[in-house]
Amino acid sequence: MKTYTYVRVSTADQNEDRQLAEMRKLNIPPQQIIIEKQSGKDFERPKYLELVERLQQGDLLYILSIDRLGRNYEEIQNQWRLLTKEKGIDIAVLDMPLLDTRLHKDLMGTFIADLVLQVLSFVAQSERENIRKRQEQGIAAAKAKGVKFGRPKKPLPKDFGRLVYAWERRQIPLQKVLKQCGGISAATFYNRLAEYRAKREVRKKYHSKNV
Repeated sequence: MKTYTYVRVSTADQNEDRQLAEMRKLNIPPQQIIIEKQSGKDFERPKYLELVERLQQGDLLYILSIDRLGRNYEEIQNQWRLLTKEKGIDIAVLDMPLLDTRLHKDLMGTFIADLVLQVLSFVAQSERENIRKRQEQGIAAAKAKGVKFGRPKKPLPKDFGRLVYAWERRQIPLQKVLKQCGGISAATFYNRLAEYRAKREVRKKYHSKNV
């Protein structure tokens, strides 16, 4: 029997020290501490999948919380079933002592553990959805106040219209236009060109109505 632990943080910016501090108390060999920095957006986590391949029947896996196994209720349930039923390993969840399969080998114990798992999986998914909803509401409120997200646009030169006019008539090459626009990319130029042409059309329609 081997003992492993799986430590996951959602992005490379997050710090795994809190999880590692708990795992070090268990005296697990360093080569059996699996650390992964991967977004929870999808479940394609290479190190986790490698760990699943390494696990043998009778092994023990420590995780800090059940949301390390998946991003939603269904994924957590599926991974728990895969690990405990198909792989035949034990799992111990450190922040929920009731979820320790070593302690629930009888029918009643297994029923209680499964019930707790279902409730916590539901709570984990609900919390994730609530966080996402609060983020969306915050972004919407900020946009309503005029807050702009993403990288600010590079200001165009005052004679952008003249450059476009000359470029459209092939009087100057695109590379020269890009350079005089501050070294923007061709893709950015075409985006800004579309905006410029749209505004130009609006101005034309406005003037034609007022002539």
